[in-house]
Amino acid sequence: MIDLLSAEIAEITGGRLTHTAHPDTQVLGVDTDSRDCETGWLFVAKPGEASDGHHFIDSAMKQGAVLALAERETHAEDGTVHPAIIVPDAVIAMGRIAAAIVSRLKAANGMRVVGITGSAGKTTTKDLLAALLSELGPTIAPVGSYNGEVGVPLTVFRATAETKYLIVEMGATGIGHIRYLTDMVHPEVGVVLGVGSAHAGEFGGIENIAKAKGEMVEALLATGLAVLNNDDNLVAAMESRTNAPVLRFGIQRTATDTPGVWAQDLDVDADGHPVFTLVSADASKHHVVSGLIGRHHVANILAAAAVAEYLGLDAARVAAVLQGLGPSSRWRMERIERADGVSIINDAYNANPDSMRAALVTLAELGLPDADGNARRTWAVLGEMLELGDESRHEHDMLGRIAVRMNIKKLLVVGRGAKLAYNSAVLEGSWGDEAYYVEDTQAAARILKENLLPGDIVLFKSSNGSGLRFLGDQIAETTSGPAAAKEGSAQ
Repeated sequence: MIDLLSAEIAEITGGRLTHTAHPDTQVLGVDTDSRDCETGWLFVAKPGEASDGHHFIDSAMKQGAVLALAERETHAEDGTVHPAIIVPDAVIAMGRIAAAIVSRLKAANGMRVVGITGSAGKTTTKDLLAALLSELGPTIAPVGSYNGEVGVPLTVFRATAETKYLIVEMGATGIGHIRYLTDMVHPEVGVVLGVGSAHAGEFGGIENIAKAKGEMVEALLATGLAVLNNDDNLVAAMESRTNAPVLRFGIQRTATDTPGVWAQDLDVDADGHPVFTLVSADASKHHVVSGLIGRHHVANILAAAAVAEYLGLDAARVAAVLQGLGPSSRWRMERIERADGVSIINDAYNANPDSMRAALVTLAELGLPDADGNARRTWAVLGEMLELGDESRHEHDMLGRIAVRMNIKKLLVVGRGAKLAYNSAVLEGSWGDEAYYVEDTQAAARILKENLLPGDIVLFKSSNGSGLRFLGDQIAETTSGPAAAKEGSAQ
């Protein structure tokens, strides 16, 4: 973080320094978690649904924090008022500090800001782009999936005077959320990956999702760039909503003279890695074998390539960096090979109908017979897709049917919220031990430990709140049951 004085932060936020806060206190960093605060940092006492940050100011100070950003005065154990800046809303104040930092860094060193939004793929795309832009200069990207009104400022706070590129992931659960974030960081480049049915219940329909995601391109100046997914009609139509030039990406090129970045001759190899010809914005062509799993990641690869080339990275170098580049954030088509020959694919950080279908397609492809006619048994361990609103019943019903139609050999549905997927799979023709339903991850773990065999491929997929990512981790570390027994009998 760039150094700021407490008096500067008070001015930026419109806050009031407590009488115990010195105006010349230097702030070296900011966090909302008292456990992560370091010497010289500002602790944001953010009220939360489950806990109130004001109760942890003492803990933050013991960790080295020198100042709090709070909504009321609080006291140390000896009765002394904590040194703090008092503001009406700590989260809004965080945003104001972040906006000031971005403005200063743009003026001081020409820092360039890229915003990324979409119903799926944001984290993978920002990870790819961070690897690419790091070839050009110091780059800051979100940790994990920091993409909201708290996460975006926390990303900005990691920027320093040397930062040349700032990548900001932007999520939304309603109209106006992305506009709030773009007003904070004013991206030069705005990427829209797709308009899916994630959060449809909160938005009130897919049309509102498109309206919200389009706030990204509406924020761009005519000197910027809108990077749009040409394969998504709702995204492609956003060209009419921006003053910025448009660069498209995708597999389906609408016309030979459409400026963009494209994938030709797309296929997947035996391990599920996308293989394709990258047609760059300069029209040069490069063979790429990605380290990601699943052909659906090609859109993310192309988006990252388009932005990097626009910002100055040579197309040949873009392709070279992308060669074999895999995921760097956890639980995104994360593949683990157990010693007993079982393959785990943990993609349970998030889920919506589009990403569920994409993951099942990848699993089905991995289960196809090889050149010798040998096929691996596939397992789909699926949990609830949250925040689908009125579409939840229909989408979970379709999920079970799709799994059967894709010839997934074993289906294990976890949790009452996803049970319709099991019911529909049975109606679609899965009988006996082809489909299982359990109410919790403990029961799911027992079934997997008792039934997995060497060579099986197991996909874990659910929304974050369903917790299957932890089950995936548990099973990845397990070598018991028939698989281990069979391995042991070979002595």
